[in-house]
Amino acid sequence: MYESLLNQNSLFGEFERLRRELDDAFGVSALPSSIRSVAAGSLPAINIGRTPTSVEVYAFAPGLDASKVEVTLDRGVLRISGERPSALPQAERGKVNVYSRERSAGRFSRAVALPDDVDPAHVVANYKDGVLQISIARREAAQPKRITVQ
Repeated sequence: MYESLLNQNSLFGEFERLRRELDDAFGVSALPSSIRSVAAGSLPAINIGRTPTSVEVYAFAPGLDASKVEVTLDRGVLRISGERPSALPQAERGKVNVYSRERSAGRFSRAVALPDDVDPAHVVANYKDGVLQISIARREAAQPKRITVQ
């Protein structure tokens, strides 16, 4: 998979962790931390990368029923949506005081704009061990070609 730009052991990684903890403690819905980010707590968390032949998307969504996750690709926008059930049984909701909630429940949807060179006819999605891997092939014309020098 792809390495994070914010190493958890770095000084900036520690500041980011502290910011998230303060946001959680005060119930603040954090704004995106950079222009390419989404608000903290957006589900599912995703990594995106490119190989010479494909664009790879990894969505981290443990505890989901794969048959209830919807993946669509329309006009260069990949959308992942579904619903995560609550960990509390229906009978217990309202009776339990929740002091900390790190795993959210409910409907979610993420949209990702893909590069122009993806081929929407060749998309494969697999869900295993809580990770949804979506592989979108790049068009043949966009793939690197080796040119022989004469």
